Amino acid sequence: MVDQPKVTEKEARAVAEEARESGWGKPSFAKELYLGRFRLDLIHPYPRTGGEAGAKAEKFLAQLREYCRTLDGSVIEREARIPDTYVKGLAELGCFGIKIPEAYGGLGLTQVAYNQALMLVGSVHSSLGVLLSAHQSIGVPEPLKLAGTPEQKARFLPRCAKGAVTAFLLTEPDVGSDPARLATSATPTEDGEAYELDGVKLWTTNGVVAELVVVMARVPKSEGHRGGVTAFIVEMDTPGITVERRNSFMGLRGIENGVTRFHKVRVPKENVVGGEGQGLRIALATLNTGRLSIPAMCAGAGKWALKIAREWSAVRVQWGKPIGEHAAVANKISFIAATTYALESVLDLSAHMADEGRNDIRIEAALAKLWSSEMACKLGDELMQIRGGRGYETAESLAARGERAVPVEQVVRDLRINRIFEGSTEIMHLLIAREAVDAHLSAAGALADTEADLPAKAKAAAKASGFYARWLPQLVTGKGQSPAAFREFGRLAPHLRYVERTARKLARSTFYGMARWQAGLEKRQGFLSRIVDIGAELFAMSASCVRAEMHRTEDAQQGAAAYELADVFCQQARLRVEALFDALWSNTDDVDYRLASRTLDGRYTWLEEGIFDTSEGTGPWITDWRQGASEEHSVARRFLPSTR
Repeated sequence: MVDQPKVTEKEARAVAEEARESGWGKPSFAKELYLGRFRLDLIHPYPRTGGEAGAKAEKFLAQLREYCRTLDGSVIEREARIPDTYVKGLAELGCFGIKIPEAYGGLGLTQVAYNQALMLVGSVHSSLGVLLSAHQSIGVPEPLKLAGTPEQKARFLPRCAKGAVTAFLLTEPDVGSDPARLATSATPTEDGEAYELDGVKLWTTNGVVAELVVVMARVPKSEGHRGGVTAFIVEMDTPGITVERRNSFMGLRGIENGVTRFHKVRVPKENVVGGEGQGLRIALATLNTGRLSIPAMCAGAGKWALKIAREWSAVRVQWGKPIGEHAAVANKISFIAATTYALESVLDLSAHMADEGRNDIRIEAALAKLWSSEMACKLGDELMQIRGGRGYETAESLAARGERAVPVEQVVRDLRINRIFEGSTEIMHLLIAREAVDAHLSAAGALADTEADLPAKAKAAAKASGFYARWLPQLVTGKGQSPAAFREFGRLAPHLRYVERTARKLARSTFYGMARWQAGLEKRQGFLSRIVDIGAELFAMSASCVRAEMHRTEDAQQGAAAYELADVFCQQARLRVEALFDALWSNTDDVDYRLASRTLDGRYTWLEEGIFDTSEGTGPWITDWRQGASEEHSVARRFLPSTR
């Protein structure tokens, strides 16, 4: 097995900290929310896309909608592969260059239009949405737009727009969310003109069919080389590259996800993106908007679930009336409808803010990904319960016995991955928490450093006292205590007042946590996760209210319906928020940790007796991979002819 970099917990944190964008050059609604400041002016009036950009988007989406009508998602599900003809049609429509500027052969459309396209294609089959999002959200186009040179953009973006499928390769068999242990190497060649890549990448979405990939590899530090994790654009037909496996999963059966080996792969120095050591920073910057692809597909799944729940609950009769008229099912329908409105509101608002460019949306995008992936899974589960046995039955089986082929179980399987990839829920909690407490860490200084000595902590305490002397009094009172505040929002005004009051309560709770645990706060992951989740619900409430008001001003009838949806969503969200606040201080976190430690120590192995573990003896937990030439036949293939 290749030698992994020996990395301590402190060193791993330092790598992650160095990669994050530390400055806040633009305002952030979510950052202000966590600080107890409800900046409604940053999201209201609701941003809109109009004029030429809106007309271009509508024309493209109309063409895409008609094309999607000709596609059969059941073919992808049955064959576990997207037909080449489907991809060819998408490429001809320009779907691989939706956000690529027209100057480079793309459509030059907005993030809003891109999200709407993902909802459309994802409703045919989730694997189609993944194909496009892995290409445009995190593949070659986005990093190049952010950090590429003019020459790199001119060389690669036109190919991407034509349909040269791309992928992003970071994960390794023993490296997931901890990039400090990245083992794939990029050694400068003696002639100084290139780098030689060696290593193995795992879970390479689009990697099986990619023509171009972004590879994260570690450049050793040496004279003339800063070193560090670096982003490379690599042509997948370069000698030394072998796609050794196409992986199979619980869902997303058409996904082209594999294992890719690099052995002495020569990459020209001109293919370095952003410079040596900038790879992780580029990756995080890419995800600021790239993460919005998952909320797009979650919102699309919500729309589909609402349609199925409505239609099925009206025709399925039990105990003398449609099941939708029974309270137990009605509650589920209400949850699906209200949550779907909120899912689309969070997505749409975040996308509009990304297009405007006047706000820093790193927290908003992360919250959208976290909250949407969690809520969509709950929504899918409720739909399956409404459908009962038919929800658990496959669409193919339903059709075989003459019933409507409704793929509920497929959607539930496909949704589940969203809580894992592009940052698992647990990692997203930590990432957002770090940004949410950024002002506190800056103010606290050595107080938040576990290795700081007493004199340093005393000096930091004096500095922090100044910050908190100014900040804490602002959390005592606010507009949320005035019965007349936000009255232009009518029946939604009480919810916005609640958001304002609760944002201040959230900020106070964060301060109490800082004061209680100081440097130990980073270990209180349960506490931090609840803080993040409260902020996510407040963001969703805010987005729903301002979007409903926008609907009201544009169309009175639809606006009234939107107000109903937003009102019920906010009532449901408030119950979740109050439960999270209660759990901040009344929970089983400490006893859970002790019990988990004893479980890992083997204290309860007797509890595992009486069953068979059929996985035993089938292989190691983590592949014993080694650098070197591949011994496998490459399974790489292409949807379309090369664009070279």
